Parts: sequence; C-alpha cells; structure tokens
Amino acid sequence: MRRQLVIIEAPSVLGLRPGGVAELPAALLGAGLRERLGADIGARVAVPAYDPVRDPETGVLNPHSIAAYSLVLADAVGEVLARDGFPVVLGGDCSILLGNLLALRRTGRYGLLFLDGHTDFYQPAAEPAGEAASMDLALATGYGPRVLTDLEGRRPLVREEDVVALGFRDAEESAAAGMRPLPPRLGAMDLATVRAVGAAEAARRAVDRLGAAGGAGFWVHLDADVLDDAVMPAVDYRLPDGLSWRELETVLRAALDGDRAVGLDVTIFNPRLDPDGRIAASLVDCLAHGLGHA
Repeated sequence: MRRQLVIIEAPSVLGLRPGGVAELPAALLGAGLRERLGADIGARVAVPAYDPVRDPETGVLNPHSIAAYSLVLADAVGEVLARDGFPVVLGGDCSILLGNLLALRRTGRYGLLFLDGHTDFYQPAAEPAGEAASMDLALATGYGPRVLTDLEGRRPLVREEDVVALGFRDAEESAAAGMRPLPPRLGAMDLATVRAVGAAEAARRAVDRLGAAGGAGFWVHLDADVLDDAVMPAVDYRLPDGLSWRELETVLRAALDGDRAVGLDVTIFNPRLDPDGRIAASLVDCLAHGLGHA
C-alpha cells in the first residue's frame, strides 16, 4: 500500500548562513509540490535565532541551537512515522539531517542514502566557516563535537556501514581543505562510478547494500547540489558537473520503489538564485516523478 506523503517544513539555516535556503519550502510549495505529490501538510518547525559567531568550544556555528532544533524536528518526523506516513522534509540546510535521523534512531536501526555533490565529512578544524552543513554526514555517523553527535545519548545516529553516499564529486576540493576521508566501512559511489555503471544500476547497488545491512529501512537525503551545475546553479557552493534531472529521477525511483525507504529530505536549493522560478518548477517535476513510488 502506498504510504501517505506528509510535507514537513524545516527552513533552518543554523548550519549554513542566512541567504536564501530558508525559502526552499515556500518555493517548492509555491511551484505545486503538494499538489503534484498528493501530500498532506504537516508541521512547520520554527527555527531559533541565528548566531553568526562561531562557538569557541566546538568551532561550529550554532551547535546548541542545532541540537535543540534536531530534537523538535525529530518529534515532528516521528509523529508522521508513527501514523505510517512518509515524511518529506523540506529544508533548509543539510544540518536538518540530524533531526530526521534522530527520529529513526529513537525506534531502531536504519540506514541512509546520501545524495549530495559533497561528502560533508568535515571536522570543525578543517571547515573554514564552521558550518555544520558541511559536517552533517560526519556528525550523523558520530564524528565531531559531542553536542551534535550524541543527541539524546544515541550516538551514532546511523552506523557507517548503514550509509551509502552516491553522486559526490568533491574529492579534490575536500582533500585540499583537509577533510577527514570517508570511513572504509561507509559505502561510497562518486559521480564517476555512477556514470560508469549507470544511474539505475548504481541506485540498485545502493539499495541492495542498505538492505543487506539489516536495518529496518533507510532515509533518503537529497542535497540539490548533487545535480549538474548546468541545471542547478541555485545552490550556495557550486561544483562543475553532477547528475542530470533524468539521472536523479532514476535514482529516486529506484530508491523509493518498495517499502524500504521511510522518508526523504530536500536541502540547499536557494530560491533567491532562481528569480524566475524555472529551477523550482524543474525540481518539483523531478520530485513528483521520483516520489511516485513512495
């Protein structure tokens, strides 16, 4: 049976900076996402005030606010899951991943399909601005300041072996910046690998790996910058190349075809960089086709 999709708005910029990504939910809803998905509208999780001063103890922007926000977001996601709904969480920046995974961690062991142009495995010492949006995968797997890695004493939110990162293309940039390498137990398929085997086969391998891990299902994290910069320039940290709309749709359909995926978030799309709304319309179209199997 198809689960009812429920949209949750999580317009947090606590892990990035004020500048547009908080407007993602309004832009996608304005472009018809709810109608295209046939979704219900759930909670809008209010965001604490942004502090531009880097925390001296952790080296991260807004660590305590992110931790507090993650608990409230987890409550909202958990309510949808408890009703056997399928949460579609509209960010915001990538730090919202922590709250989504915490909702799952409260009930058991789950995996993560991480669709992002970046690997987001920075530690504070290597992240130039202290932005948790560049650390979210590291934090989720237990690497980083305890205030963000040990939410409710549940560290890690997801095990390394229960993660597949797919479509990233930042290896040279992150190595030059001193980012921690991805752990060897974490599944990694960079953009070159996806292209070599094809998007459908890459997605199948990712889903098979997540299924073999033994968890109760998996969450899908979608950062808009996994898309080709030529079609998705409306992001704050741009990289050349990336997935096409068709490739992303293929990956989403494969990931969501079945009952293993339990929810999805969308992050980083910046509507201020899409003044005529054409990119928002294309993103809604891609999500509508990709989520057709949810």
